[in-house]
Amino acid sequence: MSAAHEDPAWTGRWVSDRLGLELTGGPGVDGLDVHDLLGLALRRNPRRAHLLVSRVLGKHVPTDPRLVRAAALRLGARVAQALGVPDAPGPPPALWRAALAGDGDAAAAVLAASTRPPARPDALVVGYAETATGLAQGVADALGGPCLHSTRRSVPAATGYAGFEEEHSHASGHQLLPADAAVLAALADPGAPLVLVDDELSTGRTVANTLRVLHARTPRRHYVVAGLLDARGPADRARLADLADELGARVDVVSLVEGTVALPEGVLAAGAALVAAAPPAPVPAALPVPRDVVALRPPWPTGVPLTARHGTSPAARAALSGALPGVVAAVAAALAPGEGPVLVLGTEELLHVPQLIAVGLAGVTSRAVRSSSTTRSPVLAVDDPGCAVRSSVAFRSADAPVDGPGPRWAHNVRRPGGPWSTCVLVVDAGCDPAALAAPDGVLAALRPVADRLVLLTLPDDPLPSTAPRPPEASP
Repeated sequence: MSAAHEDPAWTGRWVSDRLGLELTGGPGVDGLDVHDLLGLALRRNPRRAHLLVSRVLGKHVPTDPRLVRAAALRLGARVAQALGVPDAPGPPPALWRAALAGDGDAAAAVLAASTRPPARPDALVVGYAETATGLAQGVADALGGPCLHSTRRSVPAATGYAGFEEEHSHASGHQLLPADAAVLAALADPGAPLVLVDDELSTGRTVANTLRVLHARTPRRHYVVAGLLDARGPADRARLADLADELGARVDVVSLVEGTVALPEGVLAAGAALVAAAPPAPVPAALPVPRDVVALRPPWPTGVPLTARHGTSPAARAALSGALPGVVAAVAAALAPGEGPVLVLGTEELLHVPQLIAVGLAGVTSRAVRSSSTTRSPVLAVDDPGCAVRSSVAFRSADAPVDGPGPRWAHNVRRPGGPWSTCVLVVDAGCDPAALAAPDGVLAALRPVADRLVLLTLPDDPLPSTAPRPPEASP
């Protein structure tokens, strides 16, 4: 057992102690280790008992968005190294750890020390929905090339390119729906390196399923698989090496940290027993419909996607960068008075733009700004400092997923120290306004966690792709 495991402040302690699960690993990128970047929670999922909860993904844990951004850029630098581009030294571990402990100046310094010029604009990045959509776009930003991520949203007008399975997930089906010209060109180019990005690599089965499907469409010579954590065992690594030989391709795997998750015999049954003994999962409940939500629809460049659901290009990235300051200014003007903390909450696959908005807010205000997202993942919330998920709120879905409507959650949005001064919920125009504002909808569920609730609605991803243009004036 490592000393970090025994640290009473570690947010994996509660699960580790009760399941006998061991998470170990040596120093990784910038001297960080698995206990710096990860906590543990319990899934409400019979396929897998534990959930590795990242402290730098901005998905289940409200996180300083500059650390989310820095982690994606550092992972992008690791990908660039695998593609032959040397990396400069990154932030020292003491600076990372100060930032992870809540030091805002340290977080700003970590981001500054993680920023590099675009390294490999010829590489195509493909990310996995829903958790790695923002991470994949951050990696693509570091490389400077096009990006596409899988989706679970129903888009009848889109042409399907490929599909694959994530076997351990509660929602296992993924579809690729590219429409962007730069992405389609890269998918068809056997000389373009292809980078697969996930938040964690546990067994590598999802990666293997994806490689088989994509290689069958366009065989290529070089793939890079990237994740914040590589927790594959020796047998998993051997299987991926065998697949590379079978495909006749080079497959490199990079991560910020490597670790081993040692699972005792009977861990699934033990996890199921803990879940069964706990209160039932929160379900969408009828709450008072809030009448004081601040609604924002700031200008947005025509044709620029919010996500990489249909692909996004370097030209779209430049247009997005030009539009962000105006969006950030509109959000800053809508914050509640005072210096209280702010939460910017993305919605499921919509991660990247909310995180960039949160980074922008952190740069123009002295308030503490955190970024997170709603999720499809049901997790057992345990109000204990040693558990990575301490609270959850539930609400019904407002988009159109392939597998139909269902409950959604926002984890850790109830602050132990009291409500957020402002919660900014970022959605796209593809969400149903009636579902958002229903008694069992997300606005009613979130209203109690913040003094002010802001609904920021941005245009849905365009189909077909159109040339990016400057932001249109507000009506």
